[in-house]
Amino acid sequence: MANEKIIKQKDEEVKALAAKIKEAKLVLLTDYRGINVTDVTNLRKSIREAKSEYKVIKNNITRRALKECNIEGLDEVLEGPTAVILSNEDYLEPAKAIYEYSKKNDFYKIKGGIIEGKVMTAEEIITIAKLPSRETLLSMLAGALLGNISKLAVALDQVKVQKEANA
Repeated sequence: MANEKIIKQKDEEVKALAAKIKEAKLVLLTDYRGINVTDVTNLRKSIREAKSEYKVIKNNITRRALKECNIEGLDEVLEGPTAVILSNEDYLEPAKAIYEYSKKNDFYKIKGGIIEGKVMTAEEIITIAKLPSRETLLSMLAGALLGNISKLAVALDQVKVQKEANA
């Protein structure tokens, strides 16, 4: 029979993880089989730069924490070694970092996750990770708006030139 101290410790781990999951905008579950220590260190660094947290947590503890948060649909992905990536600030940058890493490392796979409370499949997360960043989208919008404004300015100037020529 399990020691009461160990059971209490595991319950505390579950509660702590459940609290982090409730706060997180992004929870990614990944398979980290077959990657070496150097690669994991580089991955953890890029995750930290994206203001996120990378942890290897036992599947049973993750499963219990998800159940405590009333999140269903991820039990089937909690097989084999699983790393959990949590982000409270942004979900796009950590998802991009994990996606880019998984492209370079055949063994590293996104299993699924949660984005802003919605359970997502690996395919949905990869689709989101392929989107341009917010800054890129804003600069594209600004460029499009400036292009139209400059066309309008040229057209108005031509109207002014024609009126001056006719007067």
